[in-house]
Amino acid sequence: MTTAIYSHPDCKRHEMGSWHPESPDRLQAIEDQLIASRIDSLIECREAPVAELAAIARVHSTEAIARIHDNVPPLTGGGPEYYPLDGDTLLNAHSWNAALRAAGAAIAATDAVIAGEIDNAFCAIRPPGHHARPSEAMGFCLFGNVAIAARHAIEAHGLQRVAIVDFDVHHGNGTEESFIDEPRVLMVSFFQHPFYPYSGARRTGANMVNVPVPAYTKGDEVRQLVLEKWLPALHAHKPEIIFISAGFDAHREDDLGQMSLVEADYAWITQQIKQVALEHAKGRIVSCLEGGYNLSALGRSVVAHLKVLADID
Repeated sequence: MTTAIYSHPDCKRHEMGSWHPESPDRLQAIEDQLIASRIDSLIECREAPVAELAAIARVHSTEAIARIHDNVPPLTGGGPEYYPLDGDTLLNAHSWNAALRAAGAAIAATDAVIAGEIDNAFCAIRPPGHHARPSEAMGFCLFGNVAIAARHAIEAHGLQRVAIVDFDVHHGNGTEESFIDEPRVLMVSFFQHPFYPYSGARRTGANMVNVPVPAYTKGDEVRQLVLEKWLPALHAHKPEIIFISAGFDAHREDDLGQMSLVEADYAWITQQIKQVALEHAKGRIVSCLEGGYNLSALGRSVVAHLKVLADID
């Protein structure tokens, strides 16, 4: 398999304060683990372009885009300045560019996978995206990177069956809101519940297979729900491409969640998704980083995820 990683230095320039868990160190931890595991030379590195606003506007309202663009603090020599969109989602002088690069990475990876240049891709990007609602940023997220890429696959490439798999510990409320009752898009996920953003437990659309699980759920229980809930829906949908909201904060070492997954569980989940993609979608997968805040666990889990995508033993 030919696997590419999309990223850009701008994604490290966005930061929300030294106290904030969604920090630039997350991308550095992934890079360090790729080198330590000696797989960095086996995966093609590609620079994320800037997304066009028209592509973002397929998902987000003009007002939501403007609120981010118009409130980015100026670059000053007197120390960092921040603009709070909500209590835990802040902008600094580099946030607009980082958000455009994050969405641009997902779009560029989609184009490359559909064109057959690569088999699959992982977007090492921030800010993350799956909480960003069409009408507002929230939950560390500015733009819905996966939602934007999925809409791009439909509108720009004419795909009729798209699947989104979300294994973050938090429910991808923004992604769900973007595609409720959209028959061309199937979303499957699990998430800790009750937990932020306190959504997803009620069935909202026939195209949503979102499974709430209690705190301290272990890997074997997650594997069972993947077999019983996700895979039948994915095979029935026969996706032409699969997008992954790859959050690694369900890891047992991550303090922002209370689930008990380990690297082997992420590798197993990735293998199940990959088999569906090989059967129905010519192997086409675009995976985008969402959560994951314990730096060591994040780096190790991304390596496990990438080894499966790239067929590295």
